[in-house]
Amino acid sequence: MATVYDNNSYDLIWETIRNNNAFLVKRKQAGGVQFSKDPLNLTNKHSRKYSSLANPAAIGINATKDGKIALTTKLGKKAAKPNKSYQTSTFKASTPSRKLYRSIVTSTYNKGYRPDLREEAVQRATAVVLSQREKKAAPASKPRGKKAQKAASA
Repeated sequence: MATVYDNNSYDLIWETIRNNNAFLVKRKQAGGVQFSKDPLNLTNKHSRKYSSLANPAAIGINATKDGKIALTTKLGKKAAKPNKSYQTSTFKASTPSRKLYRSIVTSTYNKGYRPDLREEAVQRATAVVLSQREKKAAPASKPRGKKAQKAASA
């Protein structure tokens, strides 16, 4: 019987779910490209590398409804207990970027997560932080030249 860390069992899982799963989004317009709606997929690409279903350890960074940033990690050691296999940490939107990035890197570094996902995790956190910032209103344009003269005389 395969153990939790047996890579062959995850290869079999990927081959099984590769063409059909609940997170798969197929697009015919762009040459048949496939995306993933998996919350623990950092790049939204449908591939084995980023799939949380086919990997024992996964990282997800998403925005919450109340404006916070959620870091979710999948614990490979507790794969047999689905209720306890996910750990979530939340950060306020006002958390400084460096502190957020450092906490992402240290939380994944100390627990033996895949180092190839760290850069993507920081990039995803940057995108989430930028999407939550309020957009500044564009300043009203002031008329120049003849339009300004007409407006001043009217």
